[in-house]
Amino acid sequence: MLGGVGLVAAAVAVNGFQRSGQVKAASVKSGQHAEVSMAGSRYVAGPGKVEPVSEDIKVGSELSGKLKQVLVEEGDLVHRGQIVAELENADYRAAILSAEATVEQREAELRKVINGARTQERREAYATVEQNKAVMENAKAEMDRRNQLFDAGIVSREDQERYVRQYDVALANYNEAFQHHSLVDDKPREEDRAAAEAALALTKAEASEARAKYEKTLIRSPIDGVVLRKHHRSGESVSNSSTVPDPIVTIGDNSVLRVRMDVDETDVAKVKVGQPAYVTADAYGGERFQGHVIRVGKELGRKNVQTDEPTEKVDTKILETLIQLDSGADLPVGLRVDAFVHTGGNAQ
Repeated sequence: MLGGVGLVAAAVAVNGFQRSGQVKAASVKSGQHAEVSMAGSRYVAGPGKVEPVSEDIKVGSELSGKLKQVLVEEGDLVHRGQIVAELENADYRAAILSAEATVEQREAELRKVINGARTQERREAYATVEQNKAVMENAKAEMDRRNQLFDAGIVSREDQERYVRQYDVALANYNEAFQHHSLVDDKPREEDRAAAEAALALTKAEASEARAKYEKTLIRSPIDGVVLRKHHRSGESVSNSSTVPDPIVTIGDNSVLRVRMDVDETDVAKVKVGQPAYVTADAYGGERFQGHVIRVGKELGRKNVQTDEPTEKVDTKILETLIQLDSGADLPVGLRVDAFVHTGGNAQ
């Protein structure tokens, strides 16, 4: 971070660095925000933190369970849709197989309703009708003959009534066979087909639900980017991240880097979108990483960046400002930096 001694030394080296600017610039190290004047140029200074263009995306599971495997390490490049982790999912896979088997059963039942009886069943029913018809006709002929003999007084009433009863039985058997053949040979009822189709639709929905649950056991990257942090290892248990934040990995798109800068409430009127800016960091000496302001917040809030200095004011109200660094900037995500936004004069 930018130290007080370094800034004072810089004041000597840069022509026109005002004394008020020396004090304010040095205060960035202790977490105090400032407007700095250097060689006729004015800058708003404040602490910031490097982040990827996508911001940090914490990827978790929609299901609670045990991790079967975590397939990535920190620093690995990942693509959108790539599986980065997998939960134990044998039971979810079995549920899919069961649901798919039920779908096949319901499909067979619907085909049976639509197609009706097989040709062999129709032929068998028709043969039964013909057989019972012949029996009925023979019984009727015998009954008629017995009636004539009864009228002539040759046979008794008991004998005549016995043949009448045989005819009635034969007629009933014929009617039953005829109705069965009509049922077998008839088209399916609309309500039977509707019920079979509804049962099939229900089982297909259950199969889709089983596949969706199984898919949730495969944790995929939502973007093209790099694994910034690995929070869990294979064999560890994870919670449903929709209810309890429990990320498995953090992923970010660092193809473009940004700095989220804290601008003091006294300087918010001076910072505009499009203004040039640069950042510095202790680890990179005096190197400046150029960029420009792409977003200025609309609501004041608490400080985002803490400098760990004992004299830092933690109750300061700030406005978040987003600086996009020029291409080629190679800084680690999360690095704390000193940010400077050019607000007037010639940019240095």
